[in-house]
Amino acid sequence: MSEHYKALTRKYRPVTFDDIVSQQHVSETLKNAIEGNRLSHAYLFCGPRGVGKTTMARVLARTINEIETSVDGEALNQTLNIIEVDAASNNKVEDAGRIREAVRIPPQSGKYKIFIIDEVHMLTKSAFNALLKTLEEPPAHAIFIFATTEPHKVLPTILSRVQRFDFKPISVTEIVERLKIVCEQEKISIDDESLHIIARKADGALRDALGLLDQVIAFCGSEINYAELQKTLNVVGTDRLFELTEHIKNSDSHAGIKLVNQLLIDGHDIQEFLIALTEHLRNLLLSVDKRNMFAIEASDEVKQRLAESAGFFTEEDLLRMLHIVHEAQFKIREAQQPKILLEITVLKLIRMERSEGLKALLKEINLLKKSLGEGASIPSKSSNPAPTPSARPTKPAASAGQSKPTVNEPVSRVSDVTASQNPEPGKSMFGNASLSGLRPRNGLKPLKKKEEKPENGNAEIYEGNLALAVSYDKAEDQEKENIPKKQTVYLHEVSTIWEKYIDGLNEAVPSFVRITLQSTKPIDVKSKELILQCNDDLAARLIEEHRETLADNLEGIMGQKLRLRCVVRESEKKAPTEDPYTRFKELQKKDPRVKTIVDLFGAEIEYVI
Repeated sequence: MSEHYKALTRKYRPVTFDDIVSQQHVSETLKNAIEGNRLSHAYLFCGPRGVGKTTMARVLARTINEIETSVDGEALNQTLNIIEVDAASNNKVEDAGRIREAVRIPPQSGKYKIFIIDEVHMLTKSAFNALLKTLEEPPAHAIFIFATTEPHKVLPTILSRVQRFDFKPISVTEIVERLKIVCEQEKISIDDESLHIIARKADGALRDALGLLDQVIAFCGSEINYAELQKTLNVVGTDRLFELTEHIKNSDSHAGIKLVNQLLIDGHDIQEFLIALTEHLRNLLLSVDKRNMFAIEASDEVKQRLAESAGFFTEEDLLRMLHIVHEAQFKIREAQQPKILLEITVLKLIRMERSEGLKALLKEINLLKKSLGEGASIPSKSSNPAPTPSARPTKPAASAGQSKPTVNEPVSRVSDVTASQNPEPGKSMFGNASLSGLRPRNGLKPLKKKEEKPENGNAEIYEGNLALAVSYDKAEDQEKENIPKKQTVYLHEVSTIWEKYIDGLNEAVPSFVRITLQSTKPIDVKSKELILQCNDDLAARLIEEHRETLADNLEGIMGQKLRLRCVVRESEKKAPTEDPYTRFKELQKKDPRVKTIVDLFGAEIEYVI
């Protein structure tokens, strides 16, 4: 090793257009401009870090001024005709003034004087304005090349005076190919999967990939091992991701939690693990359709394993898993206990119901709906109109040995009962509830009737199903039918039973509501609406909240459903108190006997103090 070691990022910096990786659209344009003598006076190179912006500027300056490749790219700044400025540390108006002064001096050798301003977005607004006139009308020998990662921070007046080139991120495949060349020249032995890990971690920046390779060589030496590389870069290997996939496939919660615990013990960052898991699930999703394998940036061996693992999942499953992990990436940033959130995320993936089970369940539900639709359904009071008196079968009288159903007996309903389940004569299979008859459904035609029918009901066999309608023979229903339905309710009728009605509420409403009702009185009945007079708004609100219950209880007494409405009226004002003398005179006028006594005995009012 030489005494002064040069990092790989500096040693393998491109010196020609052909050496630059993945920016052919910029290289070809600049080469054609040079050949056609159509060079612009100002260029702007923008794009992510490490993709070759500054390198492209140096290559352009070297090519224009025909500088030999033996001169190092970093040494170009030492020449008189190429001036490289770091705008991050030279961003003031005074620095822009020095550039303006240098522009006036023609090149000492060569055709052009080239100014490379790196990180140009760091210039202040005043510095931009100081360069504006020079940039708009520069001397014929001056060419400006700006480089920046944030072009949106450059003033629009500057952008309108330059030719802009956008550099794109470098793909994993292109980075891997470049790393192979470097490893061959450095005599480094490394496997393909390790190169892919370095390329993916570089995130599209070749400079970062060369820096990572330099770090791995320093740790592993000339023989780079995959396991040691994972420890060096602290990345989650594909083996761990496939292991987690296997636990998800087997629904093994214990193994999943054990894997998460081991990852944290090894020092892996939770956010980095979720990012790697998201990419892994994305690759599995693409692997479901083998036509999408071109979009997966991995080695051939990993692609084969992805295709095998993808066969155990459906696209729906993988999409749901991606959604779970993607949601966890946002929550983990603000989580107080990120480890618990990671464990919950892994358990969600393992315990998630598979789409096959959901499809099977939906299929069974559809079959059940279809079978219910073809057969008899449970009769409903709301959906099925009551049969007319002429169509309703007559209920036979109860036999001596048969007891009549009581009020509290449950009433059963049935549908889809086969002929073999017919009740014994004189008794229903539903207890004491008698059968009221059979009605066909869904256009089913009646077949031949049975010769024997149950004594307590009329039954017919229909094609496919036997629908039985059970009559409601409740004493409670009979009592309701016996209550006469009044057409009109008068106020005096309500007033007569009002106290009895309040006393009969008992536990139907809270006690404070009954107490409130005692201070109200009915004042009018209009169009089936009972108007109550309340003393205050609070009493009116209480009655309004319980008006349905109160109306139902009143219907049981009056035989008519009345709506309750409360009005708050002021109490009638008492007549002003008259003085005793005037009242005594009035009393004499009303009662002649009092007047006679006053006349005979001379009675007078006595004031008692």
